[in-house]
Amino acid sequence: MYKSVLAGVAVFGVLSTATTALAETTLIHAGKLIATPGSGVLGASTIIVEDNRIAEVVDGHVTRDGAKVIDLSDKTVLPGLIDAHVHLSGDPGGDYWQAVIREPAYYGAIAVKNSGITLRAGFTTVRDVGSRGITTMHAIRDAVRDGVVEGPRIQSAGASLAIIGGHGDVSGFSKHVLEAVFPYASTGACTGAVECAQRVREASKYGADLIKITATGGVLSQQGRGLDQHFSDDEMTSIVETAHRLGLKVAAHAHGKGGVEAAVAAGVDSIEHGTYLDEDGAKLMKRTGSYMVPTLMAFEGIREGLAENRYTPVVSEKVRQTLEVVGNGLKLAVKRGVNIAFGTDAGVFEHGRNAGEFELMMRYAEMDAEAALKSATIDAANLLGMSSIGTIEAGKYADIIAVDGDPLQDVTVLENMRFVMKDGKVIDLD
Repeated sequence: MYKSVLAGVAVFGVLSTATTALAETTLIHAGKLIATPGSGVLGASTIIVEDNRIAEVVDGHVTRDGAKVIDLSDKTVLPGLIDAHVHLSGDPGGDYWQAVIREPAYYGAIAVKNSGITLRAGFTTVRDVGSRGITTMHAIRDAVRDGVVEGPRIQSAGASLAIIGGHGDVSGFSKHVLEAVFPYASTGACTGAVECAQRVREASKYGADLIKITATGGVLSQQGRGLDQHFSDDEMTSIVETAHRLGLKVAAHAHGKGGVEAAVAAGVDSIEHGTYLDEDGAKLMKRTGSYMVPTLMAFEGIREGLAENRYTPVVSEKVRQTLEVVGNGLKLAVKRGVNIAFGTDAGVFEHGRNAGEFELMMRYAEMDAEAALKSATIDAANLLGMSSIGTIEAGKYADIIAVDGDPLQDVTVLENMRFVMKDGKVIDLD
């Protein structure tokens, strides 16, 4: 018996060695390489990819016996981009009433479509912070992970937590329609510290990767109760403390300055939008380390929607208010050294245009291209708690993109992807 065990171990060792030897190796020849955004540009380099991971990065263009070579010697190569604020199950539009005639599966189909579009735009990881239904996006996340559909790596929040009738809850319909089509238990609405903690636990139970709350009113919902604080301080503290005990981060939609400050004081990990951020809020964010996710492209989308008369009167009024102050919050956050993570609110505008955020960050907040790019790689990876993405170095996932030109000289080249690899797999861009 002892000999048979040794023989089995020996065979296992041979099989393990053979499996390792059969790992698929790909060499990517980069003309220029931004391996670690914020640390400059390297010259001709070779990225050695084994299966879905980066094995090594070396100077110059090298070859290896049996390895596949991808020639990007006329391109700038950089890490796959990260968008920390998307809504894959939504497309822009003002017909909010369609929610009563669409099945949840319909929004899943939209999410599948938009996942592919987003990946081909160079965004290999996203954080979906609010979707139709409690678990619709969890299913899409899992389908992408399992290779059933094509898309970026997804962190999914599921349905947003909101006050009853607030941004994130369903409103704009008659009481009878709401009770029949959107029963309270199927929403993320909650009242009081105890029920809000319960909603967090339910989200965790059903598979959420993070918790999204609407700390203030919002622009595109049919609620007309302003853009400042909605949840009470006690409710937000309960949500954050419960989430953190479960190992979940909290992203807080917040426009009004009072709501921003209250959410940060409660301990949220990120402020989404931060439209009316003021000095007190910025100083508090700097002190706590909370991230700002600016979503400037959202305002491009709502500007276009307003021009096309997409919105109801209550929404149009909120749109006009926010368009007057676009970028002010981000500019202040940058000035005060607040952590910034790239996020766009894709779904308010057409998916695939995400990289337009870079130019807006530079225009409105006077960020340089290197800082903007770092916000969509290293900084966003830190916010998501994902150490295996964000740079091109040994051990990281092989999430790699390439563009013509130099994005540090002209950031708009990131709006035209020439090459995308996710998990070591080359994505067809046609």
